[in-house]
Amino acid sequence: MVKCIIIDDELSAREIVAQLCRSADDLQVLELFPNAIEALKFLNQNEVDLIFLDIHMPMLTGFDFIETLKNPPKIVLTSSDKNFAIDAYEYDFIVDYLMKPINCDRFSKTLSKIRKAFEQGHQDFKGAPKRTDLQNEDLFINIDRRLIKLKLGDILMIEAKGDYIVIKTTDTSYKVHSTLKKIKEKLPDSLFMQIHRSFIINYTKIIDIQDNSVLIDRSVIPISRSNRPNLIQRLNLL
Repeated sequence: MVKCIIIDDELSAREIVAQLCRSADDLQVLELFPNAIEALKFLNQNEVDLIFLDIHMPMLTGFDFIETLKNPPKIVLTSSDKNFAIDAYEYDFIVDYLMKPINCDRFSKTLSKIRKAFEQGHQDFKGAPKRTDLQNEDLFINIDRRLIKLKLGDILMIEAKGDYIVIKTTDTSYKVHSTLKKIKEKLPDSLFMQIHRSFIINYTKIIDIQDNSVLIDRSVIPISRSNRPNLIQRLNLL
């Protein structure tokens, strides 16, 4: 169970986020605060795992509040202003940038990102399987009316080629009549991500990242500009 607090000077915004959090079995809402000063007083006496933090607030803005934290927990920024999204990527503990007004569909994506963040930190989060378990899970692909079993951990990348996809493993490649969208739905986000319109990679297999490409095995794979921040956010950077 992940313990969280919500900081927002708008009452309706606080209540909406709280209601969405309470609909998820994985989140426990400890307190709601109308400003960062009251939240700081609470944090001096209590530990939390996650903060939903509004950016524009009186007395102390969201980013000012972040600078006061010695050991920041995971943070989801909320705002009606998209201009600060790039600034958010400067902090590796920021999980998501949630635009107002917040709806259920968008919040479900935020919840998925929260799960990934805690899973990567080896913290217990209900419903998020450990990466080591997923490496050994199976995926069956249909080739010439044969079902071939692949270990997820053996898949290096998947490339779209017209009406087919090419699944490259540590040993061989398989050409399957399918689409990236279809196979992406069957792959765990904790191992795989789409970094280009034509490529999904097992990002745990990355050897090197340079400019706008990654090296997996002996293959150089392009990264689209829109997907690069998400990839960097997942990596364990020193």
